[in-house]
Formats: sequence, structure tokens, C-alpha cells
Amino acid sequence: MTISSDAPVTTAATAVRPRRPRPGTGTGTGTGSDFARLSQRITEAGLLRRRPGYYTVRLGLVIGLLAAGWAAFVALGDTWWQLAVAAFMAVMFGQVALVAHDLAHRQVFRKRRASAIWGRLFGNLGIGMSYGWWMNKHTRHHANPNHEELDPDVAPDILVWSTEQAADSNGLARFVGGHQAFLFFPLLTLEGFNLHVASARALRSPSMKNRVLEGTLLFLHMAAYLSALFVVLSPGKAVAFLAVHQCLFGVYLGCTFAPNHKGMPTFTGDDRPDFLRRQVLTSRNVRGGRLTDVMLGGLNYQIEHHLFPSMPTPHLRRAQVVVRAYCAEIGVPYHETGLIRSYREALTHLHRVGEPIRLRRKAS
Repeated sequence: MTISSDAPVTTAATAVRPRRPRPGTGTGTGTGSDFARLSQRITEAGLLRRRPGYYTVRLGLVIGLLAAGWAAFVALGDTWWQLAVAAFMAVMFGQVALVAHDLAHRQVFRKRRASAIWGRLFGNLGIGMSYGWWMNKHTRHHANPNHEELDPDVAPDILVWSTEQAADSNGLARFVGGHQAFLFFPLLTLEGFNLHVASARALRSPSMKNRVLEGTLLFLHMAAYLSALFVVLSPGKAVAFLAVHQCLFGVYLGCTFAPNHKGMPTFTGDDRPDFLRRQVLTSRNVRGGRLTDVMLGGLNYQIEHHLFPSMPTPHLRRAQVVVRAYCAEIGVPYHETGLIRSYREALTHLHRVGEPIRLRRKAS
């Protein structure tokens, strides 16, 4: 097994450099025995049980706050104070996206149909993000996190994630890649718009299931959203609201997902360690209290989430104690850091891997 040399070289990040598995750990045998033993401990602790009460309250709060935001929007009318509402709604759209994420992983409902129905209501109708498109993309990410050929989240597009990708880059990636660390947060302001565009484009794919339903819900969201803006607000204020709302939504969503894997080791080619190591070595946990849990939707326990995607969010904090101890027991590095440090590690990595582009520019 080899891992990209672009893994972080800072003191905190080198702690995730993988070791050769000890005999009998299950790596390479196809039995997944290390994960099986961990899974047994997690199951015996009751951490995979459903939490209907928690999700009833959480979904109710998110729906209520989203409705309150739109009610405030209508009540305020044509005023520049609406930009404060736009900022609030950016956070609420992010929270809706996090709920859709939990629904997609069947943390809320055991059955796929109920998860899909509510996922489309929250995703397509609620915030204009295709549940089907995101589900397909995110499933591939979970199967092979940080694998440069198999994980769509580290495919070279505008940004590059390894020196190999940087060396082969062209077009927009080559233009941006040399300074991508400095442009990362400004680019996040476009992420909200990108989600809408990618969702609409996905409707043309024959592999998209329920395309008519997905498209109808996306159209209803966009029609209602734009109608509300341009009916209640003057054109100038409507455009300003849209820009502030969508840009801050993109930044919030990007800041929620960026600490999870960016700057962690990447795999290429046939590099496929066993399931437990594939998930733990490529994921980063973020330390914090209850506020961090709420704002990041539990994704700050990224290692536990990747190992047990259907685990209800409120159990992740307890699961961390079990998983961290087990990783220490079997000699698998477990990386955890603070929120600000997680962004620093990700940005340091982005700057480092963009070096081939900078060198190529100096040489030309």
C-alpha cells in the first residue's frame, strides 16, 4: 500500500502517516476483521440505535426556523435590513443541507423510501439541491475517500489536490491552482450557485433516477425563491439579497465540509487498504463543544461518521471514545485537531500541491 507523498508534513498531520499493518489485523485478507471487532463494540454500546426523538426535535427546529426566516422576510418588506435575513437564511440553508445529508445516510429513517422522500423535500424543494445527484456523488466519496481516481470530491476541477494533478493541470485548474490556497475561501462564495447548476445539469444524465420528480421539485424551489425575492423587494435589493444569501450559504457549507478530508493523505491506482484504514487515515476530526457539533452537523466526528455512516448524529460523540481507543489499540493513527488548525492544514496542503504550477509559470 502506498499513499501520496502530498500528505501533510506538519507535526499534527504527520501523525496520520500509515504504518504497515501487523499480522492478523485483517488488512489485505478481505475479512475486515479489525472493523468487525470495532463494529461489535459499537453495537454492544447501543450506538447504532435509532434516535427518533432527537430527529423529531431537530427536523422540527430546522423547519420552524426556516419558516420563521421567510416570515421575517415577508414582514420586513422592501428594506436593506433584508440582508440580515439573507445571512440568517444562509445558515438555515446550510442546516437544511446537513439534515438532507443525515437523511441520505438513513440516520433518520430505516427504510430507503422514507429517506428519499424526505431527502428530496429538504434538498430539492427546500434549498434547490438535487438529492439524487448529491446521493450518487457522496456515495462514491464514502466508498473511496481521497482516492484521486475514485472519489469525485478530489477530482481535479478548479482546484488540484496533489502535485501529480497540478503537474497535469490545464485550463482553469492551471490558472487557479498556483494560488488556490489564497483563493479557496473566495471560491466558496460560488459554491451555493454551483450546487444549483450541478443539480440542474444532473437532470440530463440517464443514470439519474426519478428525473421528472427531481426536476419538478427543483423548478418549484427556484420559481418560488425568485418570485418571493422580486415580488417583495425592488430589483436592486432582490439581487443583493440573492448574492448575500447564496454566497454566504456556499461559504458556510464549504467550511462545514472542508475540514473533513482536505490535506489528509490521498490514494491512487490500486491503493486500497482495508475498510477501517481507508476511512480513518483519510479523515480528520475537529475538536469542539456542543456549538461546534450543531454548526458542523456532527461532521466534526468525521472518522466515526465514515466508519458508521448510518449512526445517528447524537451518538457520534460517544462513539469517538470507543473508536479512538480502538485505533490506539491496533496501531492505526487517529487525527484530531481544532477547527482553525484544520483549515490551516487544508490550506497549507493546497498551497504545497500547487507548487508545480508556480514553478512552471516561473520557467515560462
